[in-house]
Amino acid sequence: MSEPDDLDRLRLQQALALAATSVGLTEPNPRVGCVIGWPDGRVLGQGATQRAGEAHAEVMALHDAATAGLEVRGATAWVTLEPCAHHGRTPPCCDALVRAGIGRVVVGAVDPNPQVAGQGLARLRAAGIAVAMAEPAEQAACRELNIGFFSRFERGRPWVRLKLAASMDGRTALPDGRSQWITGEAARADGHAWRRRAGAVLTGIGTVLADDPRLDVRLVPTPAQPLRIVLDSHWRTPPTARLLASPGRVLVVGTTPPDDRAQALQAAGAELLQLAPAPPGVGQSGVDLAALLAALAGRGINELHVEAGAVLAGAFLAAGWVDECLLYLAPKLLGQGRALADLPAEFGSRALTGDATWRWIDCQPAGQDLRLRALRAT
Repeated sequence: MSEPDDLDRLRLQQALALAATSVGLTEPNPRVGCVIGWPDGRVLGQGATQRAGEAHAEVMALHDAATAGLEVRGATAWVTLEPCAHHGRTPPCCDALVRAGIGRVVVGAVDPNPQVAGQGLARLRAAGIAVAMAEPAEQAACRELNIGFFSRFERGRPWVRLKLAASMDGRTALPDGRSQWITGEAARADGHAWRRRAGAVLTGIGTVLADDPRLDVRLVPTPAQPLRIVLDSHWRTPPTARLLASPGRVLVVGTTPPDDRAQALQAAGAELLQLAPAPPGVGQSGVDLAALLAALAGRGINELHVEAGAVLAGAFLAAGWVDECLLYLAPKLLGQGRALADLPAEFGSRALTGDATWRWIDCQPAGQDLRLRALRAT
């Protein structure tokens, strides 16, 4: 196995930048970038994975080189994720690299899909192609870009990202529920960029009835809209709700048999999903969240973006389903108002006496506001 060098690190960074252009496009497939070139620094072709059923990054890069009339036989391919080894909607990418005569492949991360999971690497090696794995820093970056894809195959559920916006004193709304707008335009646009990254955006019926949100991506360019999900145990979503009029698909999840109200939602374009109600216990909402996450994984949802009120946010947090928090803090003081999340009293005593549940990983200005990111401590 050939070891990666400085050029490999540079090319993998370029491939990662290409992969990032696939955000919002490739669901349920991973975001992958590929660069093909020579050890002397010449780049022959590059590409990123397209929509599901269309060309993957390796094929796009090979096509780019062929269009320019450049020979790739013996060249190196730098790819952020292991080339696929199975025939899904498209033929195996490892076979395309073999046919092209690629001499060496540098891979950012092993594909967690059991239909691949090292088989692509084995096929390349069996064809006489030298294979090198990226160094740990590049492997981590390649995994991070597809964190939901890895979560779906390794844990059987999407990566759950909870978005919250609050004042400096931790209030998300006034006592009467008014909350627009705590944060400014830059923070809202940043939030839409995170919506674009997700395969689905989820809220609860309380937010729908109180705010009538659209939940679509409109403040940043996007090639496609994520699935919009409403947790609505008793099918109370109005057929006139704005999220039903926005472009893209809507899924309403209830716990009772569909009735006339549910049929009206179907007629308005929503898809219905009936799940079991939540079992008794800490951190549960009307819908069984474990069953919900399993169902979404079965639908190919890699990243779930939750924008909900304090009750549903608290349910996700208390049950331990949130992997990442996006917290936008506005330089305002609201005084009396609604909290970020409704959590059981015992959470406070555990937080003071135990180890930290979360770790901060990023802090960035967003216009006049501040965006904080935290990951659940493992």
